[in-house]
Amino acid sequence: MSQILYITNIQIDFGVLSTLKAECEKSSIHRPLIVTDQGVKAVGILQKALDALGGMPVAVFDQTPSNPTEASVRAAVAVYHANKCDGLIAVGGGSSIDCAKGVAIAATHEGALKTYATIEGGSPKITPAVCPLIAVPTTAGTGSEVARGAIVIVDDGRKLGFHSWHLVPKVALLDPELTLGLPPSLTAATGMDAIAHCMETFMAAPFNPPADGIALDGLTRGWAYIERATNNGQDRDARLNMMSASMQGAMAFQKGLGCVHSLSHSLGGVNPKLHHGTLNAMFLPAVVRFNAHAESVQRDKRMQRMAYAMGLGDVGGTDASAQSSIAAAEAVAQAITAMNARLGLPKGLAAMGVDRAWFDKVIEGAMADHCHKTNPRIATAQEYREMLESAM
Repeated sequence: MSQILYITNIQIDFGVLSTLKAECEKSSIHRPLIVTDQGVKAVGILQKALDALGGMPVAVFDQTPSNPTEASVRAAVAVYHANKCDGLIAVGGGSSIDCAKGVAIAATHEGALKTYATIEGGSPKITPAVCPLIAVPTTAGTGSEVARGAIVIVDDGRKLGFHSWHLVPKVALLDPELTLGLPPSLTAATGMDAIAHCMETFMAAPFNPPADGIALDGLTRGWAYIERATNNGQDRDARLNMMSASMQGAMAFQKGLGCVHSLSHSLGGVNPKLHHGTLNAMFLPAVVRFNAHAESVQRDKRMQRMAYAMGLGDVGGTDASAQSSIAAAEAVAQAITAMNARLGLPKGLAAMGVDRAWFDKVIEGAMADHCHKTNPRIATAQEYREMLESAM
């Protein structure tokens, strides 16, 4: 059975940050804690958020790491309680938003954070008591501002997912103005993260036509505008469309993701310094080729439809055969590899410093990840090893 739920209050336009104080009041947040990071603070975006709050009493936690950890969540919870906060504002990329979701749980629920992880059976334990959250993304990648999930590295070193509809931000303020200063490398990496979300959730098997439509439109936008946004960070039209693609990928991935993310989550847990979006870009070609053999992908001509959305034409033919699916998948995989190169992303995992000695641990984590079972074709340990090798 598929659940279809869309999703939260979303404002997307240049200048919507100015509504932040009013949105806090609507959500009964009177003493917010802003969860952000040093990079957002350094470029002046934190100050813009503080200015938009117009003198409202506010506390700040600005120590979110590039991959949020349970330790950072605990530190933020301490600031939340010390300042008697009654809600959260996440200002930043996916790391800050996911850290804030971790705070929303930990500030209101007893026990270790892993108690509430999806693979630990923790989702039903997350209650409506979570802190209310407003999300202000400063990158166009994760889409966490409209998602029910968060990824946090817990104390035992595992990179785990936390999922509950109670974690969806009350409001998502998508202001492309905040992304104009994003460096080209980060624009490319986060943009490929958004594209990976759109592609992988479109390939997922569950029946959810609205998600499919949103994902395919998001892929069309992301693919058309990622180079423009990377090459000219001041291109307002490109920035708007990339922010939309990011949001759309996350709106759609309630269907589930797959092997790209099970591998990225696991490898990111082995080495937290690796950028999640870049990892997704590295894994996409191998997973696309692997998924071309899935019955549901062939039946619904998903490879051919993605190829068309990417401007590759009617590659692979119009029938629902294995041959057509495989031919279209090859064209899509090659296009992704070429795009990665044009964007200046690494040539593969080896260029990112990944060691084959990590493979056993990465595979173990991937097979336990919450995204493993929602891939349209369930991968074996050997098949994961082949994907890792292909991505090197």
